[in-house]
Amino acid sequence: MSGHLPGHIGVIGEALRGVSWVRQQASYHREGLMKLDRDMQRSILEKAAAAFPARITWDEGDFPGVADDDLIGNLRYLEQHGLIDAGLAHSYDGWHQSIGTEITADGFDFLEGDGGLGAILGVVTIRLHEDTLKDLIAARIQEAPLEPADKKKWSDALRALPSDATKHLAMKLVDLGLSHGQDALRLLEKWFGQP
Repeated sequence: MSGHLPGHIGVIGEALRGVSWVRQQASYHREGLMKLDRDMQRSILEKAAAAFPARITWDEGDFPGVADDDLIGNLRYLEQHGLIDAGLAHSYDGWHQSIGTEITADGFDFLEGDGGLGAILGVVTIRLHEDTLKDLIAARIQEAPLEPADKKKWSDALRALPSDATKHLAMKLVDLGLSHGQDALRLLEKWFGQP
């Protein structure tokens, strides 16, 4: 038995070192050593747009005082959102510029702020998170002429709904609102100051 003990201790020690490494990595990310910098991201996009159709490379003078890891992190972040092709390559010692950064069509559209051709050619999709829908409905419950106990009961029932039921309820409420079109027209007339 004692002959197996060092082996087990070795396995346990290796596992503990692994846990320690994971904690160090989590601590590294919690401390925010890699900073997402919105001003730097806008500058990256603007400089890439000015250089288009050419690619642009970055050097230390472009962002004084910014660590390479922060620049690489912000480039990768913009690339993951489809706003640039960062032109980075990964090697044994980390990320490096390989061919330079190029802005994408989505990057140009983002800078324009009007949605660009995507807004002109595409369909507008409005997305409301489940919590947003529940908050909108809960606000109407609180404004309704109900007893406080009933408001609480309805609000609690709303909060307990699963997401599919919330979507179904929202669609039914939209249908109900559209079926009262005359009321909606009167409201629009009031808002726009029309008789």
